[in-house]
Amino acid sequence: MTCSILVSAMKLCRFNAGRLGLMHGDVVFDVTPALDVLPAVRYPLPQCDLLIAHLSAVCAAVRQLLATAPRVALSSVSLLSPVANPPKIIGAPINYRAHIDESVKDAGIAHGRAVTSIHDWGLFLKSPSSLIGFGEEIVLRRPDRRNDHECELAVVIGKRCDRVPRAEALQYVAGYAIGLDMTLRGPEFQCWRKSVDTYSVLGPWLVTADEVPDPDALELSLHVNGELRQRSNTRQQVVDVAGLIEMASAMYALLPGDIIMTGTPAGVGPVKPGDVIHASVQGIGDASVTVGAHYA
Repeated sequence: MTCSILVSAMKLCRFNAGRLGLMHGDVVFDVTPALDVLPAVRYPLPQCDLLIAHLSAVCAAVRQLLATAPRVALSSVSLLSPVANPPKIIGAPINYRAHIDESVKDAGIAHGRAVTSIHDWGLFLKSPSSLIGFGEEIVLRRPDRRNDHECELAVVIGKRCDRVPRAEALQYVAGYAIGLDMTLRGPEFQCWRKSVDTYSVLGPWLVTADEVPDPDALELSLHVNGELRQRSNTRQQVVDVAGLIEMASAMYALLPGDIIMTGTPAGVGPVKPGDVIHASVQGIGDASVTVGAHYA
């Protein structure tokens, strides 16, 4: 196992008490000292995730540390969200045609809303406090309502951009991860129902953008307790990744660490306490997250 092999697969994770790791197979290289390159900050704090804003410097430090970095088994660590402090979590509603079709047919999804187009609905924001990693637990609320899973490709913005044209949009991506946009069904606005604590799952690690040459051609799937619920390809998105960045930045500046959940395919459905959700996105990996045994 050589350093050159490791560097060619730059998958960065956060684990345990906020340590930084580089993934290779089922091994985590503890490269936490690479965080020393981050600048010291004072109040008022910058509106960004510091690691993502300085990702190039962190990656360079990681490469220097690999030869002597301690190794720990992936199975022995608890994975946190690879982005610690996202300024925004942005959602893309009804962004797969098949999901639009199922939303029209299933009153438990639409709740009387006219299901038209993402171009009519626009995007929505989720509270950053809803974010967890795959090593944590989803804690459901409102047992009187459906709590649904939604598997998505997540895009992490690496540089500030404002009103960026579609042709330049991917230049501002730091990397990609698996996203679960958990959803409390009901008639209220999405920003309220999807901002529940633990209802945004990101990880299991960040794959740097250079490792994903085409984010619009990735297979993704989701199983619940071993049962296949969702399977599709990001090429089925109504608005592709570059288009979503253009769409979002037309209304507000995107900042380092912003997360865009790009939308979910058909097959959304309810989960209950004790369920195990296993999600996979091609080029990123796969991971499981547990739904806590009790409602909050």
